[in-house]
Amino acid sequence: MGFFSFLDPFLNFIFGPLLWLPPFWSILIISLLISIVIIVCYKFFTNQNEMKQLKDEQKELQKQMKELRDDPSKVMDVQKKAMQTNMKYMMKSMKPTLITFIPIILIFGWLQAHLAFVPIMPGQDFTMTVDFEKEVSGNISIDVPEGIIVQGDVIRTITDGRVIFTMSGEAKDYTSPGVDFTVNGKTYSKPVIITDEARYSSPVLSIKDGIVKSITTNNIPLKVLNLFGWKLSWFWTYFIFAIGFSMGLRKLLRVY
Repeated sequence: MGFFSFLDPFLNFIFGPLLWLPPFWSILIISLLISIVIIVCYKFFTNQNEMKQLKDEQKELQKQMKELRDDPSKVMDVQKKAMQTNMKYMMKSMKPTLITFIPIILIFGWLQAHLAFVPIMPGQDFTMTVDFEKEVSGNISIDVPEGIIVQGDVIRTITDGRVIFTMSGEAKDYTSPGVDFTVNGKTYSKPVIITDEARYSSPVLSIKDGIVKSITTNNIPLKVLNLFGWKLSWFWTYFIFAIGFSMGLRKLLRVY
């Protein structure tokens, strides 16, 4: 979660139990909870009578534009009024939007850290790929912390700008120390987490120092929802659920 990682224990306390559910249900429940908070904020931090008037005015102007579609000059006049009304509505909505924006961004960061990829399981073979800049040659060596076993040679020759190491390990957070790679006298450390929980280290470590481009752990992207053959990530699954919940809650709570 980057700069806001210090909030991770707090968010784990709130949402962590949901990670024991299948990802579909976790995202469904989190989407519902966030939608409820957003709609309640809109209801209590806006003048609902005024918002209803603006909504009714929008509908009336849209109706007028349909009726006047054969008269372009009058349609333009109505469009200007509609734009002014839409701007007023947006400005009135700004306060609840600002109130909910930062908490939602923090929750999104937490979701990205827990439900974007499939974790590396204890005893499971996984790979770490080192990609090099052009013209880099020579050998690269790997040094792993206790608990991880490398399959094959620990010293490899750089071929076609890439070297792939296969390994497996015991359940542990291998962050400090991580897995170390040494090339041309320079050492790069890549964290990896092996666990049966919904947790992982960021799969890609971007370096680009003129020698190494990146080091990548092969965590598989997690697909939460299969929609008509489209396998969707947590973000798009959340987006679909949030739209549905938002529309339903607005009607149920009469929020404009």
